Amino acid sequence: MKPTLLFLAALWLLGAPLSPAQTAAPIAKPEFRHNVGGVVTLTCATPGAHIRYSLDGSDPTPKAGPYLAPIELPHGGTVKARAFSEDRKQQSDLAEATFDAVVAGPRPPSTVLPVTQDRDWPGYDWAKRHAAVCALVRERKPQIVFIGDSITHFFGGEPIDWRKAGENIWKKYYGSRNALDLGFGWDRTENVLWRLQHGELDGASPKVAVVHIGTNNLSVNKPDEIAAGMRAICDEIHARSPRTSIILMGIMPRGEKPDAMRAKIGEVNKLLALLGFDNGINFLDIGSNLMARDGTISRDVMADFLHPTEKGYAIWAGAIEPTMKRLLGEQ
Repeated sequence: MKPTLLFLAALWLLGAPLSPAQTAAPIAKPEFRHNVGGVVTLTCATPGAHIRYSLDGSDPTPKAGPYLAPIELPHGGTVKARAFSEDRKQQSDLAEATFDAVVAGPRPPSTVLPVTQDRDWPGYDWAKRHAAVCALVRERKPQIVFIGDSITHFFGGEPIDWRKAGENIWKKYYGSRNALDLGFGWDRTENVLWRLQHGELDGASPKVAVVHIGTNNLSVNKPDEIAAGMRAICDEIHARSPRTSIILMGIMPRGEKPDAMRAKIGEVNKLLALLGFDNGINFLDIGSNLMARDGTISRDVMADFLHPTEKGYAIWAGAIEPTMKRLLGEQ
């Protein structure tokens, strides 16, 4: 008899109550299927189990991205997966598989490999927000969408499932303009790509898409990789809605004072500025609007030196308003 079974048997003989985790049947390890087109499908034999996976080599935790659709890996790569109970307290053994490329060419950086995430759980459920966004887009057919991470998520508008530091500013500028907030806390470029490829623009053709993303990639990717991810996002928007004009924001400054991270943001923004010469992309860098002359950021603009306050969102909205009016044909 295995040690675990001996332990459980001893508890039973002593009359000690067993916890649900101790009595529940183990969760089956996810299984992989890979077709000739490089598409990976995951399944789990345990009813009700939820699979979470990664493409970056990390072991999936309860906060890993949920498996919601087949994974496209034409350039190959390694997929790691675990199955979890609905409450995420039980997990399966790790499943891991590496797949060869089915197309020629170098493997692209992680910034352009679409993948889900759930890093803010249990603050909010990424998959549920994605479903809510898809439903709202189909229903509202917005003329403006803001696409990004928590900096966008906390701005305002629907769907509401988190704090909205800039709600008053959102209502002032976008309340009558049929705008939706497609910001997701902790998103990176690869997560935005997944969302766009899985329904967040389906059935709609907004006049303007405001894109601000990339700050969460700074700690894991090089400047050219981050710019490639943002290029891919712009391409994805135009592939799905060719008439949409894009306001591509430079990554906003972060940290109280200039430092190495600020310097890296500057490198990324120089690369993003080049995208502004492409038809349909309008690059705007409002970093100087958010800083004092000495390069510092005050807490009344960004309370944590990353996320704007109401004053910070007012600066953002005011800075892009002339371009917004022009693209909407309001002037």
